Amino acid sequence: MNRVAQFKSPRLDMNPMVDMSFLLVTFFMLTTTFKLPQPLLVDTPLSSATVKLPERDVLILSVGDDGRVFMDLDGKFTRQRLLDRMGERYGVHFSREEREAFGIMTGYGVPIEQLSTLIAMSQEERQLLHQPGIPMDSAQNQVAEWLTQARLVNPGLRIAIRADRDVPYSRISGLINTLLDQNITRFNLITEQRIEEISAAP
Repeated sequence: MNRVAQFKSPRLDMNPMVDMSFLLVTFFMLTTTFKLPQPLLVDTPLSSATVKLPERDVLILSVGDDGRVFMDLDGKFTRQRLLDRMGERYGVHFSREEREAFGIMTGYGVPIEQLSTLIAMSQEERQLLHQPGIPMDSAQNQVAEWLTQARLVNPGLRIAIRADRDVPYSRISGLINTLLDQNITRFNLITEQRIEEISAAP
């Protein structure tokens, strides 16, 4: 008497896979740092360059289409030490709470005398505030002083300029001259990647 063997089809248990997916999603949600909105919108020019900025030790000078200059710097403790040096240089006292807030704040564009008022604001209030920009005229070039003190705090700092495509050339020329006066001869220009169109051969 022949017996017909009955074989069960293989079955894949997907429960562990679902659990793993939720664990990964939860991990990335808890560990991801979202980029805060910048106080100055800059429409950078197009370029075909592919050199990327390093992820740390970078000081970015942003220039709007109206010529206002903003500054941003990574590293909480670097920013706090820089704030201390600038406070001593201009005789402005910053409290411990202000130092903590400045360490995690986004870019800023006000004279050093108005910085305490800016720090005391919420992120939403800073976004609505029309910041006048860091002074960079011949009478008071605070941009140059920020650069000097920042390089003393972090000698390995890289300088980058993120300028709007419609900014007057004289403003960019003045900023570059400020860098040269500080013996900064190497700096990066931040641009938007140009997408080259590839035409098919006939």
